[in-house]
Amino acid sequence: MPLDSVAPGDPNWDAARQAFNLAADQQPELIAYPEIAADVVAAIDLARARGLRVAPQRTGHAAQAIESLAGCLLLRTDRMAGVDLDATARTVRIAGGALWGEVADAAAPHGLAPLAGSSRTVGVIGYHLGGGLSLASRKFGLAVSAVRAIELVTADGRVVRTTAGSEPELFWALRGGGGNFGVVTALEIDLFELPEIYAGNLLFPVERAREVLHTWREMTLNAPEELTLSGRILQVPDVPGPPPPLRGRSFAVVDVAFLGGESDGAELLAPLRALDPEIDTVGPAGPDALGRVHMDPEDPVPALTDHTLTGPLPPEAIDAFVDAVGLDSGSTLVSAELRQTGGALSRPAPGGGALDSLPGDYFVFGVASLMAPGAAAAARADFDRMSEAMAPYDAGCYVNFSERPTPISTFFPPEVVARLRAVKDRWDPDDVFVAGHLID
Repeated sequence: MPLDSVAPGDPNWDAARQAFNLAADQQPELIAYPEIAADVVAAIDLARARGLRVAPQRTGHAAQAIESLAGCLLLRTDRMAGVDLDATARTVRIAGGALWGEVADAAAPHGLAPLAGSSRTVGVIGYHLGGGLSLASRKFGLAVSAVRAIELVTADGRVVRTTAGSEPELFWALRGGGGNFGVVTALEIDLFELPEIYAGNLLFPVERAREVLHTWREMTLNAPEELTLSGRILQVPDVPGPPPPLRGRSFAVVDVAFLGGESDGAELLAPLRALDPEIDTVGPAGPDALGRVHMDPEDPVPALTDHTLTGPLPPEAIDAFVDAVGLDSGSTLVSAELRQTGGALSRPAPGGGALDSLPGDYFVFGVASLMAPGAAAAARADFDRMSEAMAPYDAGCYVNFSERPTPISTFFPPEVVARLRAVKDRWDPDDVFVAGHLID
């Protein structure tokens, strides 16, 4: 079967080049849709014959991290389907086009869960290439540390399976070093036993943000690693989609993910419930519910984001955050979040990859909608104000949350960058592959 491709001028060109983040205006030279690894080989051969580079992409949630697709073949992995789960071994082999929702739904009936992200519509492969931050990561670490094997097509058209014992340097680089080394067609990961979780959201009137976030902060100081709490200010747009109780309103929200039962979870949440939330959705759930706790949109949207990792946050940091993005700040951000990290995320994973831990204790993450005229300029001003408020606590940044072109040296120390460069020079000496964050 010939490789399915789409070129400029074809009737479905605009739909094909669209990323999940509609703010990304992707303009490749050609788009190809492989279904199996042999199709990826054919696509790479085609690109090289035409003098094009290759940019793999499943959803394009972070498409703005790529500066330009000029001179590129955009390799859409949508049709590379398959989730092959072994409940006894607690492992799953995931094809290159799978989304997290598919994997979580397959694992949940067995009381198992992957270290999935907060969105069910994010592609599994790209998530792992950047490390993978899950609501269960305080207990189990970065998702990439649970990878057993990675299958990919290299720049010279070889199909390679890499593990800790087979091409270990490539295996190391792929686990957190980004998509600079080949087209990943499948990976095998460990699953984790989560027979019960206690999760959901506590929503308060936005006027109470300072009180709620100070309580949230106090709770994070002694929270067990099974508990992840996010405190944020949420401004729900007045557009079709959100449920009527939320639409067009603003809230102080605490997102809750507890890897345990209702009794223990309710005891942990008592200080927040004592504040009498207006809406309380926290309750017993299956492990697949972790992908819905954050209430991420499941349909494409135009957006901008910004973030920073932070060290410990003293009480005055909470006040600075609320002053910067709270009710009286004029902020246009849909969501301005403080999420707890630490725990297993702070400990280097044994035998880990290029990214084996995260610095800091929290991260700050802002999301702006670009649906209104002039929204981008307003959002950048809001991000600047948020970043300035949190600058005294800065602890670096995280590759998967950096949705603008940024060199790898921003995220890694020089010795890791040098090691990644050596792997790149061996496996892609002609710089065939285009990734969101290039090795400099």
